[in-house]
Amino acid sequence: MSTKAQALELEKFLPYRLSVLAQLVSESLHDLYSEPYGLSVTQWRVMAALGRFAPLTASEVGLRIVMDKVAVSRAVAGLMKRSLVERATDQEDRRREPLRLTAKGRTMHDEIVPLALKYESELYQALSAEERQTLNGLCDRLFAHAKLLRNRP
Repeated sequence: MSTKAQALELEKFLPYRLSVLAQLVSESLHDLYSEPYGLSVTQWRVMAALGRFAPLTASEVGLRIVMDKVAVSRAVAGLMKRSLVERATDQEDRRREPLRLTAKGRTMHDEIVPLALKYESELYQALSAEERQTLNGLCDRLFAHAKLLRNRP
């Protein structure tokens, strides 16, 4: 039997709300690039990370996009098969195999970025400039605190 103290109002529970919002936004953005470019959400996230931070190893990509190694490995394999991503060998550490976008991958990335930025702009239209600034500050604080909570003993 549930007491009031134990009740969880799911629709007001912050982790649930953030998860649902993230999923809705991710699916809406995916609708813009999935058909014309044939990319999964994970593949696009890998490309976005490499477009911004390359060269990165697959493990480093996983840390950047907060996805498990298996999902990242599958995405990388699919992107390599399509010649969108290439792997090199680090001359200083031969075990390290950094990834980067190929010319074809860079072209695709550069075509998708404006779509993503336009979607972001449209999403932000629900907020005033001051609210956007506040939201960004609050997100930064929540990210930092969530990392602390995740890494506590």
